[in-house]
Amino acid sequence: MAEIRKYPLIWHVRSGTTDHLVHVRRGRTVHAGPGQAFWFRPLSAALSEVPIDDRELSLLFHARTADFQDVAVQATVAYRIGDPDVAARRLDFGLELKTGQWRARPLDQVAQMLTELAQQYALDLLAGLPLAAALATGMAAVRERVGQGLAADERLRQTGIEVVDVRVVALRPETDVERALQTPAREQVQQEADRATYERRANAVERERAISENELQSQIELAVREEQLVTQRGANERRRATEAAAANRIETQAKADQNRVLAEARAETTRLIGAAEAETEAAKMDIYAGLDRGILLALAAREAAAHLPQIGTLTLSPDVVSAALSALADGGGR
Repeated sequence: MAEIRKYPLIWHVRSGTTDHLVHVRRGRTVHAGPGQAFWFRPLSAALSEVPIDDRELSLLFHARTADFQDVAVQATVAYRIGDPDVAARRLDFGLELKTGQWRARPLDQVAQMLTELAQQYALDLLAGLPLAAALATGMAAVRERVGQGLAADERLRQTGIEVVDVRVVALRPETDVERALQTPAREQVQQEADRATYERRANAVERERAISENELQSQIELAVREEQLVTQRGANERRRATEAAAANRIETQAKADQNRVLAEARAETTRLIGAAEAETEAAKMDIYAGLDRGILLALAAREAAAHLPQIGTLTLSPDVVSAALSALADGGGR
């Protein structure tokens, strides 16, 4: 607000840069503009201060849709006083010189005017929309309709008020209606969640089945390889046994052939020895056939003596000596 200082017979006033100060004296405008500072006489001066900065007005009101449903609209209207001289003439922005405050409440009048106009445009729009359409596109539609309506309103233009921006923050139905409207969407979301859960479980089951099949296939392949390994081991053992048997058979055959050869050699040797001995005996017999009987007896005695045990003492009786001498005599006579 303006700062007023009192001096004897004359006062001084000063306003801010966002306040348009108007000084009227005897029906004529003496000073007008933002950031004014001047001297004046209180008895002949009338001061008005109009704010020219941007201001915001919050709105909260209820409307009824075409299907008789109540909705709450929360919006914000940004405005400024574009022509403060016109506003000062249409609204009471006059200052109380003693206090420097407004004598009336002009901004409340501006707020009430904007609220009523914005509500009227919003109510007219929502009255022709069903609740579903209002909730779906109502925020943008209300913002556009209120913005266009306030910008083209003749009363605001004549008052010097300019609408800078309109924002619709929320458009909500009653709590139970909103809950009922949210139920299908929630159910759909829940169904999607359940479907995702079922798909996840199905995928998990499918993966487990694939893992089980892979494990079973691995076990089958392992069993086949084990069977092949056992078969190969059996074949190797049979081949090893066959080769060992063949080696033993060859070894046995070789030993048999060796023994046969040795037996044949021994037999041949024995035969040769026997033949030689037979020839020797035959030769001996031929020799003995031409010898004298006494010589044969001597040879026989020698042979017998060679096979007799050792004789330490030999005692000859006269009879034996006589018989021997007689035998010798008989042999010598013949």
